[in-house]
Amino acid sequence: MTAETTDTAPQTVYLADYTPFGFIPEKVELRFILDPHATRVLSRIEFRPNPQASDRRFFLHGEGLKLIAASIDGAPVTPELTDHGLCCEVPEGPFVWAAEVEIDPAANTALEGLYMSNGMYCTQCEAEGFRKITYYPDRPDVMSVFTVHVEGPYPVLLSNGNPVDSAEGHATWHDPWPKPSYLFALVAGDLVARSASFTTMSGRHVALNVWVRPGDEGKCDFALEALQASMKWDEEVYGREYDLEVFNIVAVDDFNMGAMENKGLNIFNASAVLASPETSTDANYERIEAIIAHEYFHNWTGNRITCRDWFQLCLKEGLTVFRDQQFTGDMRSAPVARIENVIALRGRQFREDNGPLAHPPRPESFVEINNFYTATVYEKGAEIIGMLRRLVGENGYRKALDLYFARHDGDAATIEDWLKVFEDATGRELAQFKRWYTDAGTPRLKVTEEWDGDAGRLTLHLEQTTPPTPGQDQKPPRVIPVDVGLLNPNGDEVVPTTTLEMTEARQSFSFDGLASRPVASVLRDFSAPVILERQSDSAERAFLLAHDTDPFNRWEAGRTLARDVLLGLVLRDEAPSGDFIDALARVAGDDGLDPAFRALALRLPGQDEMAQALSDAGVTPDPTRIWEATEQLSDTIAQRMRPLWERLHTEMEVTGPYVPDAEGAGRRALRNTALMALSRCDGGAAARAQFAAAGNMTEQLGALSSLLATQTAKGEVDAFFEQWKHDRLVMDKWFGLQVMQARPEKAAEVAEALTAHPLFDLRNPNRFRSVFGALAGNAAGFHHPSGKGYGLMADWLIRLDKLNPQTTARMCSAFETWRRYDADRQQMMTDALRRINAQPGLSPDTTEMTARLLP
Repeated sequence: MTAETTDTAPQTVYLADYTPFGFIPEKVELRFILDPHATRVLSRIEFRPNPQASDRRFFLHGEGLKLIAASIDGAPVTPELTDHGLCCEVPEGPFVWAAEVEIDPAANTALEGLYMSNGMYCTQCEAEGFRKITYYPDRPDVMSVFTVHVEGPYPVLLSNGNPVDSAEGHATWHDPWPKPSYLFALVAGDLVARSASFTTMSGRHVALNVWVRPGDEGKCDFALEALQASMKWDEEVYGREYDLEVFNIVAVDDFNMGAMENKGLNIFNASAVLASPETSTDANYERIEAIIAHEYFHNWTGNRITCRDWFQLCLKEGLTVFRDQQFTGDMRSAPVARIENVIALRGRQFREDNGPLAHPPRPESFVEINNFYTATVYEKGAEIIGMLRRLVGENGYRKALDLYFARHDGDAATIEDWLKVFEDATGRELAQFKRWYTDAGTPRLKVTEEWDGDAGRLTLHLEQTTPPTPGQDQKPPRVIPVDVGLLNPNGDEVVPTTTLEMTEARQSFSFDGLASRPVASVLRDFSAPVILERQSDSAERAFLLAHDTDPFNRWEAGRTLARDVLLGLVLRDEAPSGDFIDALARVAGDDGLDPAFRALALRLPGQDEMAQALSDAGVTPDPTRIWEATEQLSDTIAQRMRPLWERLHTEMEVTGPYVPDAEGAGRRALRNTALMALSRCDGGAAARAQFAAAGNMTEQLGALSSLLATQTAKGEVDAFFEQWKHDRLVMDKWFGLQVMQARPEKAAEVAEALTAHPLFDLRNPNRFRSVFGALAGNAAGFHHPSGKGYGLMADWLIRLDKLNPQTTARMCSAFETWRRYDADRQQMMTDALRRINAQPGLSPDTTEMTARLLP
């Protein structure tokens, strides 16, 4: 039997409609007989009625399955099939459901369910991929204990949990911890492992393995070290101990996301696990460390405690992102990590909040849950956890988390459950705080000052507003923690960081006993994800850049100065002042500052950030003019500070063997920043020398980037290709860098030419993103007035949707800012979206995204 096709339109799912599933699967036994085109999956599931459920309809999800046979308590049955699953009459009491289905992993280009990647079998079941493997109640609140038998002519056969037995062509795995189907995993193929071990705080020994294709085993050591560090950190900071005999990681070439936290068997995009000094940059190492930690931390915040439904996604993801950010801050530089997190938040999540894709961290409805794996769920979700921790304090946070783990271990939890443990543990009432989860949009926080010299009193007047977002016009005030410090005119701190709790639309806070008018440092450490609106002049910003004791606000002062200078260039062709260049030079040359911080402080605001700043000011941004102004300012800074760039490029060189630690990475970051500026002065001479002598990828790619950005590359692009053409992950860098650094009028042309390259592979998400993610990131190129960028993007998204709807839908977000631009660009972007939307057979994922984006 094959599931019939009804061609039904995608249905909206509502949080308010949640009901428990009518049956509890107490035990699940699966048998896989692997075949590239005809894998057989046999399931045996022991169900009993759920006493908490009122709906006793027996419905199992299933998509694209060929049903061979089904039975209940051993008696054959003929269920009613639809394109979404099956229904069947079942007994009143407990019963055993058994089914056999056939699937075609080799034809599964969507990379959901069981699929093949270069001869390797692997799975991706989050959010709703398990229904493409067998018939099952594929929802996160349905949890069970799984035993899995895998058969096939492959040397490595892996699944969740602990190994039970194995022989040639056969392996059995048992996971003793109940889990939802989205955490199921299976991997089979010709793989080799780099292994290590970890001893938990209770003395148990855990075997650790990173499984890779033969030839990649030399790129696993850092991943193993990061895993061991993550396990140790989670024990020390959160008291969480690992709970299985083995922890396996598998590197996969074709993967839609970064990685997946399947219980005991994490499946990783190869780019997020493989590393060597020759092929990986410092940024790659830091990303690998963070993703390894993130997926491991999910063992408790996501696996042992999962989500009741997909509306609660921000609970497991926001909490786990917050935990991995804490980890990165402890492993590296906490101030630098915080700044980088905020840059990412503003670049992705603020942009999302400001457009048609805005949604609450916990939405009220969705059509395709894959489209809600967003910056709002992840990054804003993490910011909400950070605010909560700031409000209850470190001890209150730890007390609440201990209660959360004790109360909800083995549960499928909700945001209400999460907030309740904080209320019970700390005594705080959090009904208003909950608005951070239920309301979309980025609050605007306006701050004005009032100084009473006679009384020695500074009063801060705070006002919060949140603009309307799709489906939410009214925005009541939220709880906003505003961290503030006060500095004397000589730079001394007179009031250390104090958290002001804003709960009303307008509130005032006073500081008394001040001998002179201080300079206020507001929203320290970016204490809340808001847009700060505060009038201050360049002199005050320069003062904060020089003296602020809060690293984030010191960086923010410089960023704001640079943004103002760029706005002056864009709007009035106003040359940058000497004060601004002098302030940059003081930061760059301050050897007492962390080199990584200096590199960040010297980075100009991105073109998309400038476009949003202009739009916020009521000015229609011109991407070409923003690019020209950025180039002009970069040239000016380069020329005026040339001696400093030459000194830094020499002094920041790291000698000796490459070590991917924070200190070395910071020095290399500042050295490459100096090189980029120096290339604007010396015709690329220093960059060509660095390219030729580079002993690691950070320096080689930094040199190539400088040469491409300044149009001074000669044979280096071809030389890089010849050196690395056999390394797929390095080639992703080669593809992406050429598009990202292309001049605006050439960007679409470069991208189009690269799609004709023999190594371009439409089926590989990494390769597709390396070209078209870079095109979207080249703001002036993508938004070139010719419209070539829009047309090319639409052409390829239409082609990709037939193969991989999930990646296609996510890439549609390249068009999300269309409303901020001029009428011609708006028309071309919406025309491109309509052309995508009009394609026959368009996937539900992409249909939903284009519909949300269109006016």
